Amino acid sequence: MIYLNFLIDSMRQAFQQLRTNKLRTLLSLLGITIGIFSIIAVQSAVDSFEYNIKNSFSKLGSDIIYIDKQPWNEDPSQNYWKYVRRPNVSYEDYEAIQRKSKLAKKTAFVGFVGGKTIKYKSSSVQGMFIMAPTYDYAEMVNMEFSAGRYFTQNEYETGANKVVLGNNIATELFGNIEPVGKYVKFYGKKFLVIGVIKLEGDSNIQIMPFDNMILINFNNARKFINFKDKYRVGRLLSVQAIDDVSTEELKDEVTGIMRTARRLKPMEDNNFAINDVGMFNQILDNVFKVINIAGFFIGIFALIVGMISIANIMFVSVKERTNIIGIKKAIGAQRVIILLEFLLEAVVLSVIGGVFGLILVVILAKVISSSGTFIMFLSFENILWGVGWSILVGVFSGLMPALQASRLDPVEAIRK
Repeated sequence: MIYLNFLIDSMRQAFQQLRTNKLRTLLSLLGITIGIFSIIAVQSAVDSFEYNIKNSFSKLGSDIIYIDKQPWNEDPSQNYWKYVRRPNVSYEDYEAIQRKSKLAKKTAFVGFVGGKTIKYKSSSVQGMFIMAPTYDYAEMVNMEFSAGRYFTQNEYETGANKVVLGNNIATELFGNIEPVGKYVKFYGKKFLVIGVIKLEGDSNIQIMPFDNMILINFNNARKFINFKDKYRVGRLLSVQAIDDVSTEELKDEVTGIMRTARRLKPMEDNNFAINDVGMFNQILDNVFKVINIAGFFIGIFALIVGMISIANIMFVSVKERTNIIGIKKAIGAQRVIILLEFLLEAVVLSVIGGVFGLILVVILAKVISSSGTFIMFLSFENILWGVGWSILVGVFSGLMPALQASRLDPVEAIRK
C-alpha cells in the first residue's frame, strides 16, 4: 500500500510540475519526446521496411524452389565465369522433373521476351514483356484477375492464340473500353484477350512486374519464339512441394533428377543451382541486423539529450522543495522514501514525454502509409520498447537528483 501511495504522490508531483512550470517542463519533456520518437521511429521504420521487403519476396512462395544457373545468395561477380558457362534451364529440364518427381505438387517453366510492341486499332504499347508460362504457373503464384480468366487446359494444349494482359498494358491500350473479348496484335498475329491481371501497383521490390506484361501460353509461344536463344530469352523453372513436404526434401529429389537429366557423372559438380525464398530472408536478416544497430546508436544519442532534460528539471524541483524535504525528514520520513519519491516523479515525467514521442511515431506511420507505396506501422513490441526506454531514462536521469534530496540534512533543509 505504501508503494502505491508513493506512485500516486509522485504522479501528483509530476503533474504539479506541468501545471506550475508549464514552459520549463514542456521544454524539458521535449528532449525525451524527441529521444523516444527518434529511437522508436528508426526501429519502426526498419521493422516496416523489413516487413515490406520480405512480403515482396514471399510472393515467390515458401513452398516453391527455383532452378537457375547460379545461387541467389552469392554476389554474381564473384564467380561470373563459372556460372556463365553453365547451361540455361530448359523445357527438357521441366519435362524431366514433371515426369520423375514424386514430391512435386506442380512444376512450371516460363519464358520471357522483352522489347515488343502490342497494338489495338490505333493504340499501341512499346517495350512490353511477353511471358510464356506452362499451364500450372498461375495457380502456383495465386494469380488474380480484375477481369476475365487464365487459359483453360484445352487452350494450353492446343496453343490457342489467346492472351492475358497486365493491368497497365490493358489501361494504355483500351482506356475505359472493356478489353476482354477484343483482339490485339503482336508478332504479326491476332490474339483474343481473355483476361486482365489484377493491378499490383507500386511495391518495394517487384518480383514479377505483371502490370507491364502480357501472358501467352507456352505451347503457343514456342511456335514463333526460340526458347533456346541464350541472349534474348529469359527462363524460369519452378517446382512446388506437395503438402507436408519440406523444400529441403524437394531440393534433394530435384537435384537427383536434374543430375540424371543432364547426365552428370558422380564426381562432377552440379551445373545448376536450386534456390528458395529462405535464401533472401537469410541475407535480409544480416542486413537488417546492421541497420538495427546503427538505428540503436542514433536513438541513444537522442535519448541522452532527453535524459539531461529530465535531470535538469528534477534538480530544479529538489531545490524548490528543499524546505518541504526537510520537514518530511524531521517528522520521520526515511531517506529511501525521499529517494523513491523523486525517482518515481522522474520516471512519470519521462513516461509522459515517451508517450508523446510514441504518438508522433503513430502520426508519422499513418502519413507514410497513406501514400500506399510503403506500409509503416508501430508494433506492440516497439510500444513496449518505447515505454521501457522511457522508464530507463527516468531512472537514470532522476537518480542523482533523488540521491541529493535523500541526503539533505533536515535542519539545514528547513532553514533553506
